[in-house]
Amino acid sequence: MEDRRERLTSKAFALRKRMLEMCIAAGKGHVTSSLSCMEILVALYYGNILRHDPRNPQWEQRDRFILSKGQASPALYTILADLGYFDASLLERFARLNGRFAVHLQKDVPGVEITAGSLGQGFGLAAGLALGFQMNRTLQTVYCLIGDGECYEGSIWETAMFAAHNRLNNLVAIVDRNYLCVTDFTEKLVALEPLDEKWRSFGFHVVRVDGHSFDALLPVLHSLKSRPHPQPTAIIADTIKGCGVDCICYDPLWHGCAPRGEAAEECLLALEKGASHVQ
Repeated sequence: MEDRRERLTSKAFALRKRMLEMCIAAGKGHVTSSLSCMEILVALYYGNILRHDPRNPQWEQRDRFILSKGQASPALYTILADLGYFDASLLERFARLNGRFAVHLQKDVPGVEITAGSLGQGFGLAAGLALGFQMNRTLQTVYCLIGDGECYEGSIWETAMFAAHNRLNNLVAIVDRNYLCVTDFTEKLVALEPLDEKWRSFGFHVVRVDGHSFDALLPVLHSLKSRPHPQPTAIIADTIKGCGVDCICYDPLWHGCAPRGEAAEECLLALEKGASHVQ
């Protein structure tokens, strides 16, 4: 387990750096939103959780990953490129005119299931997919990553009621609980806590974990593959917005921004120092 943790931690740091370099080159991208969910995505894609095939992105038996917080597209694009869904050099076109790698998630990128960016929509699509698989009696699991600020959207809770009513135990909602929105901290705007109790009251099986710990994430995700609960699951993953780059953490004004100049150099240096501690 220790070797796997070190391998995944090193992978997460390497992907953070590539993602950050891509956004710096483009001068755009939701960097802090992508940094907060990197371990979650690495656990899914590299931790033997998602059934997927980079050589066949449309494989019918694949599990579905829905990135409802579509502003974190840089993290997912970087992972898909690393896995071989497409040539990594194409990421040089991120956020460029006539490129397929838009700032918000684009479905025409191989390995991406939906176009996303309008918050609250992805979770509904995920529940619809899960219902379809349930009706067809197929074994796919649907994983949906939701932002905590996204939980202000009424459609999130409408979908939660729908999923619980239909007992969609093939649906896993993962909430990136980084406590920050576009302009402020969530608990200062409109308090979300106790967030786990809210999801539980809507009929979900709920687990709360450290969203940056593979020791916490992987056992929970692996346990859900056997469908041990009759209801859908919500994983509240406590994270840090901007994790790995202390100089842009805890500051709402970094939302949606790519660092430039000296700030960019400082961010890259922070990631290099962090990576050196796990090698």
